[in-house]
Amino acid sequence: MKRWLPSPILSLALFAVWVLLNQSLHPATLLLAAVLAVGVPLLTQSLRPKETSVKRPLVALRLTGHVMQDLLQSAWDVARLLLTRRTANIASHFIHIPLDMRDPSGLAVLAMIFCLTPGTAWAELSLDRATLIIHVFDLQDDAAFIELIKTRYERPLMEIFES
Repeated sequence: MKRWLPSPILSLALFAVWVLLNQSLHPATLLLAAVLAVGVPLLTQSLRPKETSVKRPLVALRLTGHVMQDLLQSAWDVARLLLTRRTANIASHFIHIPLDMRDPSGLAVLAMIFCLTPGTAWAELSLDRATLIIHVFDLQDDAAFIELIKTRYERPLMEIFES
C-alpha cells in the first residue's frame, strides 16, 4: 500500500480538490482524480523531505514563542521605519550568515521564519549548506544580527532536529 500511496493524506487531498474544482461526480472526473491522487505523490516523492521527529518539544514551543514575538516586533519596526525615515537613511543590504546546522527540516523551518518575518528575505543557501544569504530591510550591526540568528534560531533548531 505504501508503495502506491506514499502519502495517503496528500492523495486524498488531491482527489478531493480535483473533484471540487471540476464540480462533477462524472466517472471520467473521478477516474482522472484517482490517477492524479496516485500519480502526483509518486512523481514528487523525491521532492518531499524525509520524515523527521521533533526531539525537544519544549525547545520547539519556546522557539515558537520567540518567533511570534519577533514577527510582531519586526512588523512594528518596519512600519515605523517606512513612515518615519527616508529611503536613503535605511541600511538595507544582504548579509552572509555562516551556518552550523545541516538538517534539511531545520533549514526549512529557518527559511519559513525568514520568509514570514517582515524586513527579512531568504536569498540563497550555499550548495554545501554552510552559508545563508539573507536580505535585511534595515541593519545597523552585521555581527550582532549574525549572533542573534545563531543563538535565537539556529541553536534551538539544531536541538530540535539534530540532537
